[in-house]
Amino acid sequence: MLYKNVIRPILFLIDPEVVHKVVLLLFRLPLVKNILSFLYNYKSASLHKEIFGIEFPNPVGLAAGFDKDAQYIDIFSATGFGFIEIGTVTPIAQPGNPKPRLFRLKKDGAIVNRMGFNNNGVAEAVKNIKRTSRNIIIGGNIGKNKITPNEKAVDDYRTCFNALFDYVHYFVVNVSSPNTPGLRELQEKEPLMLILNSLQEINNDKPTRKPLLLKIAPDLSNEQLDDIIDIVQKTRIDGLVATNTTIAREHLRTDQSTIEKIGAGGLSGHPLYERSNEVIRYIKGKSEIPVIGVGGIMSAEDAIEKLKAGADLVQIYTGFIYEGPNLIKEINKRLDVN
Repeated sequence: MLYKNVIRPILFLIDPEVVHKVVLLLFRLPLVKNILSFLYNYKSASLHKEIFGIEFPNPVGLAAGFDKDAQYIDIFSATGFGFIEIGTVTPIAQPGNPKPRLFRLKKDGAIVNRMGFNNNGVAEAVKNIKRTSRNIIIGGNIGKNKITPNEKAVDDYRTCFNALFDYVHYFVVNVSSPNTPGLRELQEKEPLMLILNSLQEINNDKPTRKPLLLKIAPDLSNEQLDDIIDIVQKTRIDGLVATNTTIAREHLRTDQSTIEKIGAGGLSGHPLYERSNEVIRYIKGKSEIPVIGVGGIMSAEDAIEKLKAGADLVQIYTGFIYEGPNLIKEINKRLDVN
């Protein structure tokens, strides 16, 4: 209640990207990690779950995009997350899209972003991971640089995969962000097969391979989802992350003039919830592919419903911004009871 009634109203008076940086800087203050752990880190052996051959301490993860450069893994783990997904990471540093590029839709419990894979490059991410505790489950979300043409995208994914391999527990291939020009074209069958098969070649040559997942858009048709299922089965990757942000703008409470003023970007939060669940149900209705469910989880009930839809694990992002770290604790408490 403290976060929602006191802290959030103050934070929401400030530009969202500035707030993001300020909050992360505050997290660095002495004793903050201990305070967060004391208040929010709910532990129970019954929450442990093994997926992809990895034992997760609980099924609630931080989605990619919040800790792009792996700077705050220890802090976020202290808030109770069972796993942290860093990135999206690209081979070389890039500034992302011009500002402003992050917008709140308060009436909808949503965010629009067009960040554009802003990050400090994969070498910096590796450096930061080396400084973190080694008992935290870390996912590496990888992408291509904006300047890399699609026909050479596979090289960027291979570079990130090789650089991060010894430092993360699983990988997520991101070809579904709407904020890098042409990126979603890589979801088409031929280029996607090329990327995934290439990464699997590297993976299978290692003494111990790492789980490889694909993050998909919520805007895919059922026919495209059928293709995705076929691709997963043919390339033998380990699972899917469903879903990324959406380019859709239907049924929003925010007035249309504000939506038009904000412009392009990926929409996350409550409006994405039902579509994300639909995608998960469709995939699980046609396959046994493991799925990390993400999209619009704003309450413990939302997380439980997403798991009932077929998700094996869940991730939060926008819900963390709107509800604070107590959301993680409430989800884990409800799951422990159930």
